Amino acid sequence: MMQEARVYPEKKRLMYERLKEYARHYKVIALVKMSNVRSMQLMQIRKILANDAKMIMVKNRLAVKALLEAGIKGVDKLIKELEGQNLLIFTNMNPFKLQMLLDKNKVYLPAKGGDVASEDIVVPAGNTGLAPGPILSEFREAKIPTKIEEGTVWIAKDTVVARAGETISMKLASILSKLGIKPIKAGISIYLALEDGLIYTSNDLKLNIEEYRKSLEEAYSNAIILAVNSAYPTKESIGIIISKAYTNALALTLNSAYPAKEVINELLMLANAHADILAKRLNL
Repeated sequence: MMQEARVYPEKKRLMYERLKEYARHYKVIALVKMSNVRSMQLMQIRKILANDAKMIMVKNRLAVKALLEAGIKGVDKLIKELEGQNLLIFTNMNPFKLQMLLDKNKVYLPAKGGDVASEDIVVPAGNTGLAPGPILSEFREAKIPTKIEEGTVWIAKDTVVARAGETISMKLASILSKLGIKPIKAGISIYLALEDGLIYTSNDLKLNIEEYRKSLEEAYSNAIILAVNSAYPTKESIGIIISKAYTNALALTLNSAYPAKEVINELLMLANAHADILAKRLNL
């Protein structure tokens, strides 16, 4: 008896074909892990990348099958990381530029119990605007020094209530909410990116732009110095080389007393000075 071919739902089949099409059409496939990503963040990124990328959240088994079928070089390294809930971004944008764009559009959100501090959380000194009451015991429990002035609670000094990487308790999240502090820097980050068979990890894509700029400026400066010292004429060094050669030529003509029109006045002044010195020594 012949086995009947398995029939997949139309929506699943269309998603399968779309994944293959995007994988073959776009140069870069970026994988984003969706743990602790809020829907508001995803909506914002979809708007930003609307004209430059396609974003798909899909079941891992379907993604593995479609990406393997697409036959993209190096895709086997990417599909090994398809565990948990994932987002795939297909784009022709350089993965470094894509990560910079994602970083630029991160926002600060209110903390929830269980969130991890993305950076040190500081409660600043000043008037909270809150009336004294049960809130005082909450501040004491969080080790935030307070005082009562003008009928309201004041924070006595800037206080670090959580260090980067620490988990925020529900009680601390409640205090921060009452103070209007939004401490969670949220957005999406690339976990892995595939471009022309090359895999980039999240660490590979972290660029210190200021440090990189300084490095380039230093390299440029050193290259100019080398070109000038070796008299290698480039459009950047030729002006300095000519200026240096002109200065050296003037020094040579002066030291050799060669009467060039550029130094004749200086030579006459030097001769006159030497004559004055000689006259004084001879008591003339």
